Amino acid sequence: MRTREPPSSTEGEPSDLPEHTGGTWSVLRYSGFTRLFISTAVVVFGVVGQGVARGWLARDLTGTNTGLGGVMLAFGVAMLVSTPLGGVAADRFPKRAVLIGAVVVLGVSSLWIGIAVETGTVTYWMLLIASALQAGAFAFYIPARIAFLSDLVDAGSIEDAVVLSQISGEAMRVIAPALAGALVGAAWFGVGGVFLLAGALAGISVVILLGVPRGTPHGRVHGSPFDDLVDAIRYVRASHALTLLALTTIGVVMIGYPYMTFLPSVATTMLDVGAGGYGLMSAIAGLGAVLGGVFVIYRPPRRDPWRAIFLSGLTFGVALIALGLSPSFGVVLAVLLVVGATGLIVQTTSQSLVLTLSDFEYHGRLQGMVVLGFSGFGLAALPLGIVADAVGLRSTLAGMGVVVLLIMAGFGIAHARRPSVSPPVDLG
Repeated sequence: MRTREPPSSTEGEPSDLPEHTGGTWSVLRYSGFTRLFISTAVVVFGVVGQGVARGWLARDLTGTNTGLGGVMLAFGVAMLVSTPLGGVAADRFPKRAVLIGAVVVLGVSSLWIGIAVETGTVTYWMLLIASALQAGAFAFYIPARIAFLSDLVDAGSIEDAVVLSQISGEAMRVIAPALAGALVGAAWFGVGGVFLLAGALAGISVVILLGVPRGTPHGRVHGSPFDDLVDAIRYVRASHALTLLALTTIGVVMIGYPYMTFLPSVATTMLDVGAGGYGLMSAIAGLGAVLGGVFVIYRPPRRDPWRAIFLSGLTFGVALIALGLSPSFGVVLAVLLVVGATGLIVQTTSQSLVLTLSDFEYHGRLQGMVVLGFSGFGLAALPLGIVADAVGLRSTLAGMGVVVLLIMAGFGIAHARRPSVSPPVDLG
């Protein structure tokens, strides 16, 4: 069992800081984490705003839910292929370099679509390629960013760092969608302008990341990437707790998160509220996520994280059912607050548990396994889109909620039957 050394002063961090003092926000005392926090907010602002524009553009080019699902299928396939490699890269290479490379790809793909829109040459296949490129970038970015946290803060602050890191992104989901929705509808800016803005923000994020510590890899001499993947799978399979966390998170994200893909159709076919309403719905879901993060920050310390995952997952499923049954725009906004909050709690609690229950040298690959849920989310979006076109969007959303409830029921049963779990790995 290895112990965690505090961040080295050679990487710009004091080596003698006390652990977990001053509350959640005190984690910002680590300058490396603060830079990562700001960089994440900047790049996610651009990516989320571009996501609103991409969904609207896909709907405009195809006019169907299947078209929306096709864009997400390209995202899902690329992420499924790239995510294992992203996890390996986070464990094998300096994490700063992995993050910068990923953000550069995000920026270039955004600029490409923006230029194509502005020149009148954009086509649906371009959206598919851009979606795949962004998925590949995220497959490297997300595992490296989450695994980086245990290098940048002390062991007692890991959960706080995970929550704040998520909040920095989710807060942008409050602002960016509403702004992007308004800009998409503005003749002087439009869809192309949103993509170009996202590319510029990616460049700013890269500049900020240049001041973050290198994130030197931990642990043993590595074999081939395939050997590393097999090793990580064996490591997870040897732990009932890690297996349960990975399978549950993948299932909930894969089945539940495609609701975001269908928000353009909710805005147009269900509610007839246009691009502005679509942006507002995305922003409200982001606001709910921020509120969920605030709840995690200020909840009583040492609360059972397994119970938090179970209850928030159940509520997430119920909220998806309510989304499909919502009779009006106002009710949809209220439900999306709950959807955003509970989805964030499931995600952050699972990620922090994975970090604290595993060894340093596996952090990138294990976070990569968690991220596989997002590739599944993309893969599930196309068949769900076909179902929505065939039986109706409301029924499809409600059905997604029912499946999430079944997943969480399985989680509860498996957790109740699991063997006693040894204390989390001593990271310091």
